[in-house]
Amino acid sequence: MAEEITVEVAYALPNVQTLLGLTVPAGTTAEEAVRRSGILQKHSEIDLEHAKLGIFGKHVKHDALLRHGDRVEIYRPLIADPKEVRRKRAAEGKAMKKGGGALEGETGRD
Repeated sequence: MAEEITVEVAYALPNVQTLLGLTVPAGTTAEEAVRRSGILQKHSEIDLEHAKLGIFGKHVKHDALLRHGDRVEIYRPLIADPKEVRRKRAAEGKAMKKGGGALEGETGRD
């Protein structure tokens, strides 16, 4: 009889998290675990071909072999590029420093 391991598959939306536990044969890959878990039927928006996978927050390839106790995480695509968001926030902060307040002696009243 082949050795079996227990793993979890996780997918999170802003308002709900799905965490499914399953037993798979040793040698199962991250992608195989996702397919076996049934999560693709529960969340039809998951595009497994393009989805990034991770194990406990660390990005892995779809063919990464799982170990007992691993949690395979399915990551959603980013809505905004974090670097661009930081650049925009920094630019807004500089604009506020240059002309964001009333000049000395002005009260802002008519």
